[in-house]
This record gives sequence, C-alpha cells and structure tokens, in this order.
Amino acid sequence: MEGIERMRKWMLALIFILFTSLVLAACGGAEDAGSDGAESAEETTESTEDESATEEEQKTYRIGASQFVEHPSLDRAYEGFQAALADAGLDVEFDLQSAQGDQNNVKTIADNFVADEVDLIFANATPSAIGAAQATTDIPIVFTSVTDAVGAGLVDSMEDPGGNVTGVVDLHPDAIKETVNFIDKYFNGATVGLIYNAGEQNSVAQIEAVKEAAEGLSLTFVERTVANSAEVQQAATTIVEDVDVIYIVTDNTVVSALDSVVGVSNDHQIPLVVGEPDSLAKGGFATYGIDYYTIGYRSGEMAVEILTGEKAVSDIPVEYPPEIQLFINKEAAELQGVEWNDEWDDIAQFVETADE
Repeated sequence: MEGIERMRKWMLALIFILFTSLVLAACGGAEDAGSDGAESAEETTESTEDESATEEEQKTYRIGASQFVEHPSLDRAYEGFQAALADAGLDVEFDLQSAQGDQNNVKTIADNFVADEVDLIFANATPSAIGAAQATTDIPIVFTSVTDAVGAGLVDSMEDPGGNVTGVVDLHPDAIKETVNFIDKYFNGATVGLIYNAGEQNSVAQIEAVKEAAEGLSLTFVERTVANSAEVQQAATTIVEDVDVIYIVTDNTVVSALDSVVGVSNDHQIPLVVGEPDSLAKGGFATYGIDYYTIGYRSGEMAVEILTGEKAVSDIPVEYPPEIQLFINKEAAELQGVEWNDEWDDIAQFVETADE
C-alpha cells in the first residue's frame, strides 16, 4: 500500500509540474502575441502617417486661367505665373481659357471655373479679373495685367484688398508720367493721337492719367475710340492726318490689333509710342514700361502662398511692378521718321522687331 501511495504522490507532482509548464508557456505566448500586436499597430500607424504625408506632398492643384485676349504681354504674364508655381514644386493642372476679347466669353469662362470648383483662378487682364470677381466670392482670385484694381472695384485698397482677390497691377505709378514727359521733351509741341477702347476700364483710367500728366506741358491730344479690334485700323487711318505722334496705352483691344497701327505709323512716318515693351517687338518706337513676365511671376508667388495655406488672400497686398525704364526699337524709329537723339544710347534698353 505504501508503494502505491508513493506512486500516487509522484504522479500528482508530475502532473503539477506539467500543468505549471503549460501555464508559463501560454503566458509567454500571450506576451509575444501582445508585443507582436503592438509592433503591428505601430507599423500600421506609421504607414498611415506616411501615406497621408505622401498624399499631401502629391496634391494636385487645379487652376483656372482666364485671359481676356491673346497678345504678347498677356502671354508673357501667364508664362511667368506658371514658372513661379513650377519653381515652388507644386503639382498644378492649368486650364487656360481665352475670351478672345469678348465680354460674354469672360462671364462664361468664370462661371465654368466656379462650377468646376477649381482651387484658384488666375485672371489675366482687367475684364477677366472683374468677371471672376463677379462669379465667386469664395474661390481665391489672383490677377495681373490690371491697371487700376481699386477703380475697377476688385479690391478695397492696394494695402488691404479684403475679400478673395489680390494680385499685381501692370501700371507703375510713374510709367505714364515718364512716357508723357518723354514725348514732351523730344517731340515738343506735338499733337498726340490716343486710340483706345472706352469700354475697358483700365484704358479709361490710363487716358485720364495721360491728360493729367500733360497738364502744363506743350502737348495736345486727339482721340479715337473703338469697340473691338476690327475697328482699330480705321481709327488709326482717320487719326493719322491730325497728329504728330500716336500713343497707345496698354489697351487690350488695340494692342491685340497693333499691327494695323504700326502699318499706318510706318506709312505716314508717325512715331508710335506704346505702353509696354512687348509692343515694341511688334513695331512700336518707344515706351517707359515693365516686364510682364516679372509681374506674372510675382502673381504666381502669391498663388503659391495662398494654395499652401501660408497666407490668406485678404492678407496679401496688391503690388505695383518693381521698376520701369525706357525701351526703344531703333528699327521702328527709322521707319517712323524719328530723328535719333544720342542721349537714348545711354538711357534706353533696345528692343528689336520680332520676325513674322
């Protein structure tokens, strides 16, 4: 009996040892599973964060670009705008739409951009900017090639634009004054012909500025107004007999048909003064102007600040072009019967007529 009892105790002890081993093994497995689970959870979290960061880095912005008409200055401004966004490393899909100088198209383009829920509208020229501003108060609008942003009702003031619109104007405060002084100095006593679209607010503002700058000087003015580019040649033909110089401000309608004004000026040897350097490449004689690529680029930098959330539209003041200087086309000067002044060799930057 004692032998049996001893064997029973030994069996119980063995069972206890086996049971304890199994319990310990199970606990160890649970800890490993818990550790593996925690590591897996951490990996999942990190993976999600990485994916979110990647999505943020790869965000594609959609920009609707509304351009009133196609001509070199506006084209250069758009090129500068695109370059600024590319240099910032943003992935952008551009939808460029030209209104072809038609106000009805301006509204349609703006309404379509709003319906498409683009991230930002780039408005290139005053009519396009006004159309965009009338279409939305929510989508950010950045403009350029606008002469008088306050007068056009686009912003409350240059320093504090308010609302959803800001940008870079294309008229340096001294550009018209310097141009008028240039005409008065080198064509003293001249009758100056002004051709412009009275329906373009920016043009009306410039014509008023021209007359104001000429107060007290020797110049007088003759005007012709046009409603569309088809009327430009007729206006130039009828004005040329009454003037000594023609001065074309940055009027989109007239500039889009500048070739016809150049032809009339060359045929009658009438000096053609223009509002920006790109018009010199089309045959204008002289201007105190700006580089449209530069103001387009600065507008693009503003767009980057808005899209990335660095600044709100209303916190970005409207800016003037950084500088102006005298530009002259020597070939055009000769064709238009201009007597060369040696001073221009020292103070002007020269532009050649572009090949057709």
